[in-house]
Amino acid sequence: MSYFNSRRSAVVARNGAVATSQPLAAQVGLQILQNGGNAVDAAVATAAALNVLEPMSTGIGGDMFALVWMSNTKKVSAINGSGRSAMAANPEDVLSKGYGSIPTEGKGAAFSVSVPGTVDGWQKCLDMHGSMTIHEVLQPAIRYAEKGYGVSDIIARAWAASVDKLIQRPSGSEMLPGGRSPREGEVVQLPELARSLRSIADGGVDAFYKGDIAKKIADYVQVEGGWITQQDLEKHHSDVDEPISAEYRGITVWECPPNGSGIAALMALNIAEGFNLPEMGEQSPERYHYLVESMRLGYADALQYVADPRMTDVPIQEMISKDYASKRRGEINADVAMKEVAFGSPAGNSDTVYLTVVDGQGNACSFINSLYQGFGSGLVVPETGIALQNRGALFSLDASHPNYLQGGKRPYQTIIPAMATQDDEVLLSFGVMGGFQQPQGHLQVISNIVDYGMNSQRALDSLRFSIDIEGSGAVRVEEDIDPKVVAELERRGHEVLVLSGHDRGTFGGGQVISRNPETGVLVAGSEPRKDGMAVGW
Repeated sequence: MSYFNSRRSAVVARNGAVATSQPLAAQVGLQILQNGGNAVDAAVATAAALNVLEPMSTGIGGDMFALVWMSNTKKVSAINGSGRSAMAANPEDVLSKGYGSIPTEGKGAAFSVSVPGTVDGWQKCLDMHGSMTIHEVLQPAIRYAEKGYGVSDIIARAWAASVDKLIQRPSGSEMLPGGRSPREGEVVQLPELARSLRSIADGGVDAFYKGDIAKKIADYVQVEGGWITQQDLEKHHSDVDEPISAEYRGITVWECPPNGSGIAALMALNIAEGFNLPEMGEQSPERYHYLVESMRLGYADALQYVADPRMTDVPIQEMISKDYASKRRGEINADVAMKEVAFGSPAGNSDTVYLTVVDGQGNACSFINSLYQGFGSGLVVPETGIALQNRGALFSLDASHPNYLQGGKRPYQTIIPAMATQDDEVLLSFGVMGGFQQPQGHLQVISNIVDYGMNSQRALDSLRFSIDIEGSGAVRVEEDIDPKVVAELERRGHEVLVLSGHDRGTFGGGQVISRNPETGVLVAGSEPRKDGMAVGW
């Protein structure tokens, strides 16, 4: 039996459900629901708790995106809580220091720090759709930061993996209580972070973007050689966007628009829809082949065209059109893997936490919060416990690329929440965190549910693939896969890598809640490759 091969039942509830990557955080969300809060209140409270309980993955020094379904409007709204580059940001400064790309850590890491969007994004969610104040929803996170909590297995491993990054600067010790990473079962307190969260709870977003915290962030980034100023922080604001969608066999799948990469999942779903996947075995080599090739094509276009649409023309509607999908589908050979995958012409002629909450009224919030890589840039602002993200490392230094580094521009984002609806009812609130794995996870989870009728937990338990988007392009698969499937994929020309044990965290961390529109019954599942759980009442 492999490490992850243990059975979980889906959680079935009627009054509300929460699913995320850390059990205590899931319970925070559930408590908010039980205390009268709605799905959005619970989502923000859970995200804040994860800043404390899983601090290498998320925090107020990072970004967030959310999709929200409100039962009274029967509409999906998209909240973009991602930050922009500093106004002074420019490629010349990076290149003059001898860097060929923006460093993610080490000496030049400050170049990768964009304005943290999380806190304003939390407030935007609450202002638009919540019923509680930011003071109320931050209290559980503050308690855990002040009083302490026991560290869980996967999180302890991820914490240990970031020690070398944190020890490069004295302030990194704020995330290394006792001078090292905590071991599983040890109790951790984060007093500096507690003070920052309490300041925000008492003073609102201005305490972060205009007060003492903003000065400390700007001063520290400047000392480290970066661009961010107090003015950059003060000017930050979240945006409410129209979500984008694609139909997949009768259901509508929703994603946030660019600068997020959810469009890659929609393009892959459009392409895959043209293959008769339901008649292929769930773990057949044919299904793996067609999904991998569909995803390669979707990513080729996303990496070429996705950028900040407020500063660059992004051909969104053309990219997600069925006609364009049909054109790209024709490039897939049934028996031979693509060796060179080029982007098309649609215009024609990144360590993260994910959580989802659905309440008893049918309101749903699909929510993702991220520092990008473990503890982001490794820059921890002194006396705050705030680890700053390194999302700006995803900017291109190629002046011809839409995602070219410019001042006041949002970078390409890997973090993507998702939803699915049918006949004006929400069916699924879901996501799969894990950098460039996220659109791949969305593709596979939707296929599992729609093509094979899996419930929320089974859809997450099912074996997944992960294309090495940033490296060789190899197809990584899980150790429980049938060796005959591996052999057949290799015969078709795929480079296949089999991962085992904790390396299977590569396949992402998903959470899914489905809702029966007739009964209101919720079925929630949580990623078996992470520490989390689904809870409901």
